[in-house]
Amino acid sequence: MSMQDGIYYLVVCQLAAPAMTFALIGLPALLGRPLSEQATTRVVGAGFTSGFMAALATLVTLGLQGFPSQVVHLGTWFSVGHHAATIDLVADGLSVPYVCFSTGLCALVNAFAGKYLHREPGFTRFFLLLTLFGTGMNLMVLAGSIDVLFAGWEFLGLSSALLIGFFHERSNAVNASLRAYTTYRICDIGLLTAGVVVHAAVGSGDFGKLFSGTWPNAHCLVSTNVAVGVSILLVFAAMGKSAQVPFSGWLARAMEGPTPSSAIFYGALSIHAGAYVLLRCESLLDQAPAVQWAMVVIGSVTALHASVVGRVQTDLKSMLAYASMMQSGIIFVEIGLGWRVIPLVHVVSHAILRSLQILRSPSALHDRHELEAALGGHPGSEAWSPRHLLSERSQVWLYRLALERGYQDVSMVRLIVLPVRRLFEFAARGEERLIMWLGRDPTDSSRGGPK
Repeated sequence: MSMQDGIYYLVVCQLAAPAMTFALIGLPALLGRPLSEQATTRVVGAGFTSGFMAALATLVTLGLQGFPSQVVHLGTWFSVGHHAATIDLVADGLSVPYVCFSTGLCALVNAFAGKYLHREPGFTRFFLLLTLFGTGMNLMVLAGSIDVLFAGWEFLGLSSALLIGFFHERSNAVNASLRAYTTYRICDIGLLTAGVVVHAAVGSGDFGKLFSGTWPNAHCLVSTNVAVGVSILLVFAAMGKSAQVPFSGWLARAMEGPTPSSAIFYGALSIHAGAYVLLRCESLLDQAPAVQWAMVVIGSVTALHASVVGRVQTDLKSMLAYASMMQSGIIFVEIGLGWRVIPLVHVVSHAILRSLQILRSPSALHDRHELEAALGGHPGSEAWSPRHLLSERSQVWLYRLALERGYQDVSMVRLIVLPVRRLFEFAARGEERLIMWLGRDPTDSSRGGPK
């Protein structure tokens, strides 16, 4: 077997392993005979470990060759005229390291969740969603076209929203899930429209027709106008998944989900999905310097917002959520400045650290309570703000601003939600009147018809 064939099977294994795991635990549950907790965690652990080992073998193989880009063609979804949607996967210096740490973290979270969710009624449901997330994550990372990337992107959004509302008996969890899903749906318009623009420009969604060369030194193959338009749409899509201002209000609420899902989604992988898409399309951003500077501004505002608001949070998971948001904003700034390897290293290191912090948070709270009981009070904490830099009035104003989360939710409701709701209500009333007018009886004298 040639090296090309070996890479082909290794890349397919990275995607097939979590997908088969989803089927192996989903089919028995569908038939009313779910696997036991121990069997479920072992099957899921074996699936993610297999994907990790395949990714690690691919990383070593490509590394020995200098990380050339290897495209794995799985078929063509459809072809109409000069338009075609191919199912391609790509293994290079960006996708393979990302799959290594994503599948490794999923395996780690699986081991933790098996004990954390012991005897939980939705035990099997959690692991089904975890494997769905792993499948979508690997599909998005390995995507060789914007069509495949969009499919993986949607798997991420669906599993994320369902896990936020995992404890569906709690109204807060359901509302947080709907908030996140709504934000995803709004920003996903950007990625969907980008796919339409790409197909219209080059007749296919293949990344090979958008840029050539190996990451991170690819060269743009489309015109500047197309590159700018697609870049704007991709940044808009990434802002939703990566919780950038003004689409950041859902992130702290997402902590209503189980701690293991919070770690893997909002500390590690899902929150960095937008950054990955922008890194994949870095050559398009190079053709759009105005969009890059907009990313710097958006990331800076998000990092500042998260830093201020995170300081007044009263629970540990919310504090970690805003810490993740701040780092995500900094990563946006790095990408906007044209850096490539540094944001990738930042993503991997931050994801590992933050996921472990969130997994540790329940026991950390327990340790803190024991420490308070032993000391007879609260341990010392960091001051809210440097008193020698801000006046007392400024500190009060800043504290109030942070408590209100920068008035972001209020502004969104007043400037966007309410006007759109009134517009829909007006349209609904107009539609009702139109239907009544079209369905009137001409012989009915009470409605002004002829007698």
